[in-house]
Amino acid sequence: MISVENLTKSFGDNVVLDHISTAFPAEETTVILGPSGSGKSTFLRSLNLLERPESGVLHLEDLTIDYAQPISSKTTLAARQVTEMVFQSFNLFPHLTVLKNIIEGPVHVLKTPKADAEKEARELLQQVGLADKADSYPAQLSGGQAQRVAIARSLAMHPRYILLDEPTSALDPELELEVLKVLLKIHDENQSMIIVTHNMSFAKQVANKILFLEHGKMRYDGPTAGFFNSDDARIQAFLASMTFTL
Repeated sequence: MISVENLTKSFGDNVVLDHISTAFPAEETTVILGPSGSGKSTFLRSLNLLERPESGVLHLEDLTIDYAQPISSKTTLAARQVTEMVFQSFNLFPHLTVLKNIIEGPVHVLKTPKADAEKEARELLQQVGLADKADSYPAQLSGGQAQRVAIARSLAMHPRYILLDEPTSALDPELELEVLKVLLKIHDENQSMIIVTHNMSFAKQVANKILFLEHGKMRYDGPTAGFFNSDDARIQAFLASMTFTL
């Protein structure tokens, strides 16, 4: 279980996270929704210590981090072994093949023997439908393929939670579908995930829990069905704005 208490983060005079408290159940998928500028990505990045809130407490299973205190590199590394981030821009190493991108972390961070890391990497590529791309370079991949490699790379690190920040926002609809199918498969295998997305159909299908942020405040924290069937006027307006009708 991951949880946060009274998470607060500002950029200048702009409060982007305002005393946020919530929990992320293990072996489930939590989806973070909200309008642009609501603090979703900042919140997600705070769980991986890519952002450092001014105050609040982060509980990562048996690791507790007080954001108001100095955080050592050792603690940061320990946190990132619990949570693995997948970015919307893929962040693959352009000079390494797909296979070498995936084994880089296991070999150098987890100290996995190279042969074992390569074996698992090939299995993961099979899982995400890219078994034939092991020797390709990132520049030779489509955006959807590159994002699936990024997901395989995160799985290779055996994190308890995978954090995904708008993983399909840079993709056209056909390539987006490739990635969403992989994420649905991972969800069905009970991998813990926390996802920021604007895709309401995907959120409704994959989420066990929904968090809805606006102006840095938590407006909804609960089951998926409760969110999509909410009688809250603001939630209804948000959902209406995300659905194209004539």
